[in-house]
Amino acid sequence: MASSVEMNEFLPLREVVFLTLRGEILRGELSPGERLMEIALAEKLGVSRTPIREAIRMLEREGLVVMKPRRGAQVAKISVQELNDVLEIRKCLETLATRKVCERMEKEELERMREAAAVFENLVASEQEDLAALAEADVNFHDTIYQGAGNRRLIQMLGNLREQMYRFRIEYLKEKDVRRKLADEHKRILDAVAARNSEEAVRLIEEHIDQQHQMIVESILEKEEGYVPC
Repeated sequence: MASSVEMNEFLPLREVVFLTLRGEILRGELSPGERLMEIALAEKLGVSRTPIREAIRMLEREGLVVMKPRRGAQVAKISVQELNDVLEIRKCLETLATRKVCERMEKEELERMREAAAVFENLVASEQEDLAALAEADVNFHDTIYQGAGNRRLIQMLGNLREQMYRFRIEYLKEKDVRRKLADEHKRILDAVAARNSEEAVRLIEEHIDQQHQMIVESILEKEEGYVPC
């Protein structure tokens, strides 16, 4: 089905096309390894080939697109190294945020955290397959931790990682058993924060991120020829 870019009078067209394609890649609507055909994308988005070409160059600089000999541009595959880099930073920052949230979170913020955990749990219980809604609910739960930490710079840094994490979130939310496990982990993290038990909350957050890390690595490797899970 044809679609078009959402115009923004404050941004040049190449930037609008870039943000549109970037969002589709991060949400998994453009799959890893998928070729980006300029003519097809121009028709789909209702623009000329020039902003498409410029946007593809910008995506290449971000590492979301790679240029292949005789094949042109294609969506970059999710690599274990990229995953390691992003989650290494996220773990350090989210551990700090969790310590701070146990010290600083107000009653209203704790209630928002409860509501966010409940929304994710209800989506999981409904067994719907809307991965975007599940990913958003997961993001919102973690955002309540960031906001409750009360450190604007820390919130900003974690926000910058949010979109880079989106591709990984979609990957691990595909499995129903994983979703149920995440819902349970959210509840235990919430209980530790509500009790102001920073050591337990940090331990649970680290375990939460480490387990996601392992699940995504296995998912990536399973797609590689010859991989046999242990």
